[in-house]
Amino acid sequence: MATFDHFIIMDDVEVSDVSEKQSVLGLAGPRSRELLNLAGIAVLEMQPLQMLTPKCDCDCACVQCTVVRGEDPASESYEIWLDPKDVYKTWQALITAGATAVGSEALEMQRIAAGVPLYGVDIRERDLPQETEQMRALNFNKGCYVGQEIVERIRSRGAVHRKFTGFLAAGVADISPGAAILSAEKEVGEITSVAVLRDSGNERTIALGYIRREVGMPGREVTIGSVKATVIQLPLESGALRQARDSVLHNV
Repeated sequence: MATFDHFIIMDDVEVSDVSEKQSVLGLAGPRSRELLNLAGIAVLEMQPLQMLTPKCDCDCACVQCTVVRGEDPASESYEIWLDPKDVYKTWQALITAGATAVGSEALEMQRIAAGVPLYGVDIRERDLPQETEQMRALNFNKGCYVGQEIVERIRSRGAVHRKFTGFLAAGVADISPGAAILSAEKEVGEITSVAVLRDSGNERTIALGYIRREVGMPGREVTIGSVKATVIQLPLESGALRQARDSVLHNV
């Protein structure tokens, strides 16, 4: 809140903490919109980041909420913003409709498999916007904002030298965040996030991190610590990711 207040200069806005007045339920997976409708929250086709106040047709009593479509390109997802007193009955309605409750570990596995960077972990203050491979989040026509000069300079003068991508290793590999990535015995990057995916009895380690562009082509073999890994295109397309995409319910 202090950061928001600091950068409010001429805008007629007020920043306030609404955490005690509003809670969030998340629903993700290929059947997520179907389950919303089965739970009585009527949602039509939505665009990423679109918000709407749906007509509620639930049996448990009327719930006033706002539904937001997620922007994860690998998995359809929604957030339901609602009053804390309505969370439990809405949760139960979604479970009854067929959603499966999951915890933070499953969400982290899904995030890494989908190649979604986490701010503060995969995107840090020293990482340039174009290095993060999140070009859909950059607007080159917007007016003045903090950091605009470096963003525009990169666009007009040339590409960055590193990129955010994924790495795949067999089994439960000894890879941890901060580990160096080597190619031809030269350090070419670093790891920021790691998860172990289990698919039909097989275990694989997927990691996210930054690597120099000239050696970051999908299929390139690199060494992370003492582990051989392969550079992969994100998001990871596999049975493990499809399993993670199955409709899951989480409370934020």
